[in-house]
Amino acid sequence: MDFAAARHNMVESQVKPNRVTNPKILDAIADLPREKFVPQGLEGVAYVDEALAMGDGRYMMEAMILGRLLQEADTTGEDIALVVGCGSGYEAAVLSRLAGTVVALEDDKAAADQANAKLLEQGIDTVAVVEGPLAEGYPSQQPYDVIFINGSVGEIPAALSAQLAEGGRLVAIVGSGPLGKATLMTNYGGVVSSRQIFDAGTPELPGFGAEETFSF
Repeated sequence: MDFAAARHNMVESQVKPNRVTNPKILDAIADLPREKFVPQGLEGVAYVDEALAMGDGRYMMEAMILGRLLQEADTTGEDIALVVGCGSGYEAAVLSRLAGTVVALEDDKAAADQANAKLLEQGIDTVAVVEGPLAEGYPSQQPYDVIFINGSVGEIPAALSAQLAEGGRLVAIVGSGPLGKATLMTNYGGVVSSRQIFDAGTPELPGFGAEETFSF
């Protein structure tokens, strides 16, 4: 299989039509070998237009949704970013092309070790893979300019929104059904606000309950 051609086709037919125009995001998705971040045997379907099961209830997000969320996050090269639920490490790898430093949080040691290995195989050394409960974020490295939740959640925990820097942005898919709402949360002057951006369906990210949620 010509993976380079598959990446090009994915960008042209999936990512760009979802109103992703940021050239850095498009270049990152076009350059990174998505097939290297999927379980063995799934390389041939790494570029399909759907979320890919990674095992243990984890999924790799559709490229079109990933690209649009990252565009809404408006990441710069000086930003410190947090990926909540780094999975195989692919989303953190894409974000590493946009941010200065990425903290990738996992709650499973085996998954964290595997993600770290895959990132190092690609020569990516600006991502720090850490372990801990996903809904609690990683407060020891806060505040974050960008927080990316890698999967859908019923609600956004207050513990995560509290870790946003001044001017920080959090992006996530929020919803409990098959179709959620892509949501952008911002922190300005100590006031955290939220707005819905577009409809999107992506599988649920395990590890989130309904307690201590942000409300507006």
